[in-house]
Amino acid sequence: MNFEASRTANPQVSTAMLDLSGVTVRFGRKTVLNNVNFTLAEGEIVTIIGPNGAGKSTLVKAVMGLVPLSGGQIDWHRDVRMGYVPQKMHIDPVLPLKVRRLMTLTGRASRQEVQAALDETGAGHLMDIYASDLSGGEFQRVMIARALLRAPDLLVLDEPVQGVDFAGEAALYDLIGRLSRERGFSVLMVSHDLHLVMASTDRVICLNGHICCAGSPSSVTRDPAFLQMFGKQASSAYAV
Repeated sequence: MNFEASRTANPQVSTAMLDLSGVTVRFGRKTVLNNVNFTLAEGEIVTIIGPNGAGKSTLVKAVMGLVPLSGGQIDWHRDVRMGYVPQKMHIDPVLPLKVRRLMTLTGRASRQEVQAALDETGAGHLMDIYASDLSGGEFQRVMIARALLRAPDLLVLDEPVQGVDFAGEAALYDLIGRLSRERGFSVLMVSHDLHLVMASTDRVICLNGHICCAGSPSSVTRDPAFLQMFGKQASSAYAV
């Protein structure tokens, strides 16, 4: 990782955590991301939106170092601990895996630490429940709690409300925002839920292989590129 002097990303936060400069990713002859540039600031919530196949998941995986770059670079301004909530995680229903074990599959934590993280996400009562028996919303709360065990500076979430009903979606976005404020970590999130995410983020990046538009939710919903991608009715339909 390369380290440079920090610079202001937006008026609310003054210290840049990372910069993406000309980030390009190709799989064979297919260019999935082309010349992507943006800065993520400390304490900022940034949401990536776009149609299916736009490269959203590839972008967050590139940030985490899971996908090699074909061009450009990602510059980190300090050492960063990352917590990750993946898009999908299948738990075989015949596997006797309780929540307390799921929480420590990839790292050690005491029972007290696990309980505290679960309590923080409203899932404290699920400690001894089988993971396969959790609802969609419960499972996502457990996965967020699992990420919190790393004490992250950056929480990366790929479609965090997938498989959750509308009321559960709103509650999860509220939870993510509250945890970011209380713990002070940044959030990089992929979402299709435009109707809710516009009210739950500091900045929106509209991606379709490249960045079509970016900025505050209110400015993005007026951008011609956004209107072309999602339709003119989108501007008035989302709770900015």
